[in-house]
Amino acid sequence: MSKARELAELGAVYDSGALSNRNIMINGGFQVFQRATAATAQTDGNFLTADRWLGFVSGGGAYTTQKSTGNTGTISHDTAWKIDVTTADTSLAAGDYYSLVHRIEAQNLQHLAYGTSNAKTLTLSFWVSATKTGTSCICITKNDNTQYNYVAEYTINASNTWEHKTITIEPNSDIKAANGAITNDNGRGMQVIFVLAYGSNYTAGTANAWNDSADFATTNQINHMDSTSNDFYITGVQLEVGTEATPFEHRSFGQELLRCYRYYYQLAGSDEKGASGKHVGGAVMRGATGFYGFPVTFPVPMRISPTLTFADVIPYVGDQGGAAGSLSIGGANTDSFSLNGTVSAISGAAQGDAALLYIGTSADDYVRFDAEL
Repeated sequence: MSKARELAELGAVYDSGALSNRNIMINGGFQVFQRATAATAQTDGNFLTADRWLGFVSGGGAYTTQKSTGNTGTISHDTAWKIDVTTADTSLAAGDYYSLVHRIEAQNLQHLAYGTSNAKTLTLSFWVSATKTGTSCICITKNDNTQYNYVAEYTINASNTWEHKTITIEPNSDIKAANGAITNDNGRGMQVIFVLAYGSNYTAGTANAWNDSADFATTNQINHMDSTSNDFYITGVQLEVGTEATPFEHRSFGQELLRCYRYYYQLAGSDEKGASGKHVGGAVMRGATGFYGFPVTFPVPMRISPTLTFADVIPYVGDQGGAAGSLSIGGANTDSFSLNGTVSAISGAAQGDAALLYIGTSADDYVRFDAEL
């Protein structure tokens, strides 16, 4: 066989997803939980526990999300994402919705060749365990240009039992036309949606087909929100090019964490990275009641200049600390910046003294940088 032939066949294998970097999803094995690991009440459209995953909730029901461990068994995944219904919604209003969502950056989807006659077939595979049995739906939403939603059904056969599911997403004529293109930028290109329950406003979708309406499920979708006894677990979520599901791409925790850092980076006192209080330094005091310029460099470039939130940060001069009155990002970009702020009077502090910024040891103490899609 000629070298050119070998390279051509290797390229074909790569395009079909048989080598590394197959999984388009980030944290599909639910290893990384920077924000919280314990049960946290989900609010509408927010990232609260598992990195790169958010929940939607609108209606009379409520659920928590959390990290679940000890699931290895036959599925080769110790960690999973657990959804626990805490307030039941037994009668869905037309506009109610409950779902779990993963968003994918558009420039990571260019190899799909959407918007051309060469648009690629995708395969989604995942492990699921749910209390309720019956028909559930996933929805693949292509966001750029004209929005198209691909709705597919799968069946949960046994209650509270891990089952592996595979769904193939074929491009149609709309996806191969100009309006099917995904812009090559750092915006939102695609969403993978696991439906828990949707009202009738969103359930007219056709199974195994692309829709150009706001339909995210079929009318066969069961209501996972109808009892506080209901749980829903997912893990091993993989989206790849090709017509077959390949074995899950197990990346190391460090590899997955770095991918997550592009969208969210947290300096925390007590997180799953094992920290017990952190210092950021150093700055020079403007006087007894001020400080400035604590430098921070991100581990990887963030998607956009991030927004900042913080709790329980204490500037120190020597062994004397004062309450932080404010923090802000100065000269922010996607690589590095300075934390600027003011502080109440610190005994003995004077202009020109060196200072450190201390973040406490509680899980509620943090400095957060958010560049999520």
